[in-house]
Amino acid sequence: MAAAHSTLTGQQCLGSLVLWRGFSKASQHMGRLRNAKIHVERAVKQKKIFMIQGRYPVIRCLLRQRGWVEKKMVHHLGTTLPQPHKDLDSSVMGDSDTAEDEDEDEEEAFRPPQLFDFDELLEFDDLHGTHALMSRMVRNEIPYFIWTTRRDILDCRFLSKDQMINHYARAGSFTTKVGLCLNLRNLPWFDEADADSFFPRCYRLGAEDDKKAFIEDFWLTAARNVLKLVVKCEWKSNSVEEEEAPRDKQPKKQEKKPVSVSPEFVDEALCACEEHLNNLAHLDIDKDVATPPCLGPEGWSLFLQRYYQVVHEGAELRYLDTQVQRCEDILQQLRAVVPQMDMEGDRNIWIVKPGAKSRGRGIMCMDHLEEMLKLVDCNPMMMKDGKWVVQKYIERPLLIFGTKFDLRQWFLVTDWNPLTVWFYRDSYIRFSTQPFSLKNLDNSVHLCNNSIQKHLENSCHRHPLLPPDNMWSSQKFQAHLQETGAPNAWSTVIVPGMKAAVIHALQTSQDTVQCRKASFELYGADFVFGEDFQPWLIEINASPTMAPSTAVTARLCAGVQADTLRVVIDWRLDRNCDTGAFELIYKQPAVEVPQYVGIRLLVEGSTIKKPLAMSHRRMAVRPALPHLLAPRGSGETPYHFPSLHSKPRLPSPHVPWPQGQVLRLQHSKLVGTKALSTTDKALMTLPTAKVLISLPPNPELKLAPNALKPKKVGLKL
Repeated sequence: MAAAHSTLTGQQCLGSLVLWRGFSKASQHMGRLRNAKIHVERAVKQKKIFMIQGRYPVIRCLLRQRGWVEKKMVHHLGTTLPQPHKDLDSSVMGDSDTAEDEDEDEEEAFRPPQLFDFDELLEFDDLHGTHALMSRMVRNEIPYFIWTTRRDILDCRFLSKDQMINHYARAGSFTTKVGLCLNLRNLPWFDEADADSFFPRCYRLGAEDDKKAFIEDFWLTAARNVLKLVVKCEWKSNSVEEEEAPRDKQPKKQEKKPVSVSPEFVDEALCACEEHLNNLAHLDIDKDVATPPCLGPEGWSLFLQRYYQVVHEGAELRYLDTQVQRCEDILQQLRAVVPQMDMEGDRNIWIVKPGAKSRGRGIMCMDHLEEMLKLVDCNPMMMKDGKWVVQKYIERPLLIFGTKFDLRQWFLVTDWNPLTVWFYRDSYIRFSTQPFSLKNLDNSVHLCNNSIQKHLENSCHRHPLLPPDNMWSSQKFQAHLQETGAPNAWSTVIVPGMKAAVIHALQTSQDTVQCRKASFELYGADFVFGEDFQPWLIEINASPTMAPSTAVTARLCAGVQADTLRVVIDWRLDRNCDTGAFELIYKQPAVEVPQYVGIRLLVEGSTIKKPLAMSHRRMAVRPALPHLLAPRGSGETPYHFPSLHSKPRLPSPHVPWPQGQVLRLQHSKLVGTKALSTTDKALMTLPTAKVLISLPPNPELKLAPNALKPKKVGLKL
């Protein structure tokens, strides 16, 4: 019995313990549920609901730390997010095509094990499913912070004024190659600057006028290159003579003589360059229209054939001693009017790009005019949409250990009126996997996009000091500049040049981008530097990649996302807060919005009463205004006054008036109603007359009931 009793007691205790653990676990769940509900109610009250499309673990983690709750984005084909009801302006057009430099959806094969993984942090932070529970609680709430990879995910016109989103509509005017090419041509209307000083010459191959301009530019560039080759050959020959002078000249083996080009070829190049200088100086105004140019289309075709023989086939360029000095003089004059003389080299290489693609897709380097034109003519779609561009290739770039590189620079726009631009202090450079060479036009040599280079193996001929992952931070680049004897190049040439290029690109697009106060956008600009450290803007990308593809990008991309939140959230509430590595570089004065934009105009004002018929036969003036006074019970017709179309004058003294009454008409300063636009600002003044009447007291007089009672009228023009 005792044993049985002890066994029963043990089972009861065990059952009580299990039951207690169940109650304890249930109470923990209830506690988390209660805390989650409190947190959600607070977030909803403070409008701290956010929504993210794509993989952005840094943004998610930082917003959760600030007390925000995520609303999961549900993807439905052909639908958009439920937004507050809002009237749409039918005059607003859709977004332009954009170059989306977003490769978050691509598989990043390289993930260094020592990097801090934000995805694992999010999973650890939500072990009990608390954030998933809170996301379900806010599934019907309005998100007030939206971050997407593409701007066409949502229509900003459906958003309320206090909903923030990381995109601006119609930003393709500077985030596409075609848009940047066209808009920078208007820079002189916005600022005293020349786009050719920071943006390589660019043309649309699909547009007939741009195509002709490109052909002419290719011709003239070839002519300038001939002059450069003459000067270079002369300099080389003098150097060789100085080196061989002290040595005993030994007989050389008989070699096969290459094909030579006559000095007349140099004369044609000189003539073409002189004619170009005269055109730039407007000295051709008095020139007879019938006078033929130095070279016609057929002449240029023959000129290019000989140019290709010299540059690509190794033909000997023969020239006279008298031509050398002329070449030097004309080149000196051209440098004063052609800002891209030093970076364009002498091989006439151009880069052909699809107008609205990113990550280096479809880009080709070419140096024969016929091949580029054939590429356009064989593709009717290219001619149809006109989105392919051809841009002058920088043949003399700044190299690091004989390898080409470019720089990715972030900047943030938080307002377009007034234009407000933030420049990020840190950046990173991307190396090519192959040594630089102008004789090899393969993309592995000339394109530094990580999306292209990550699929290639590093050349065995590269310098050993180059990084294996082909990336440097801007701090490492600055240290390299100091080691190579240019310690001030970064602060005095590179950074000021990049800031100016970004500001100028945004200035020319300010009228086309749809301004929205609650929006912001982070952009990535790509720069290549010349041998003189001058930065050249290549393109501007919307939605720059934030993938931690290397140790450098893992650190910098996390930092720029954190600092972006500091600017767009903290700085809006506290202008003295820390903005991290972002620097406010430009904030223009607010531009007044035009009073009338579009084809609709609404004019509001007060009516002038319609004149009544002539009722007093003895009145000598034209009646215009309604009767103001009417004698009570007199039976006489009320008096009338002159209209605005007639000259104001007093009634004739010969006209008999009722005894004891004095009438005075004063046509003083014209005052009147305002014609209002839809912005409630005056556009013009419609004149009326101010009439003063002085009459002695008369109990038989009374005011007319509808005298000068204003009415509103709307006119649509």
